[in-house]
Amino acid sequence: MTLTLHSAWRASAPYRVRIGLNLKGLAYDYAPVDLAAGQQGSEAYKAVNRQSLVPALDVDGEVLTQSLAILEWLEETHPEPPLLPKDPLDRARVRAMCGVVACDIHPVNNLRILKALARLDVGQPAIDAWVQRWISDGFSALEPMVARRGRGFAFGDTPTMADCLLVPQVYNARRFGVDLTPFPALTAAADHAADLPAIAAAHPGRQPDAAA
Repeated sequence: MTLTLHSAWRASAPYRVRIGLNLKGLAYDYAPVDLAAGQQGSEAYKAVNRQSLVPALDVDGEVLTQSLAILEWLEETHPEPPLLPKDPLDRARVRAMCGVVACDIHPVNNLRILKALARLDVGQPAIDAWVQRWISDGFSALEPMVARRGRGFAFGDTPTMADCLLVPQVYNARRFGVDLTPFPALTAAADHAADLPAIAAAHPGRQPDAAA
């Protein structure tokens, strides 16, 4: 099986998938997409992903899109080590944690939204405040989940899909100056996970297209 990940170094959605691939121990080729230059809107990339978004994972010529769908595919096709707990209730809890990030935080803070705000002449301080507001709202929901269910990681004592999403979101929170002091359990879990070699290797700064 040959895997090629169409990725952008600092974008959080492909960051999630890089973590998942690394935790599963899967080798993949890295195909950079320059979001700042608008490469995602090119006809060449639209032939890969008509939605003009990253990530896209090419699996022997078949392309998967949407980070959560890719992570679920990884779990179904490569079940060891597991990224979801065995108990159905716990699996739902982990998926709910993922949903807070992927459905409630990220969509209102992604690059398309920030560019749209800039085109409306919203100044950078207001854009930063926008990002901080939505991340903080989502983290306020996640913090008690992690505090109750985490035992070193976001859920339990081994990495799960929740860590695949939480680590990139904490990275973004720090980029935008979010005050993380109200979220000690969440921050501790993300920092602990980020120290794992497999997750550390997925860090934006370690990608071949990272800005100097």
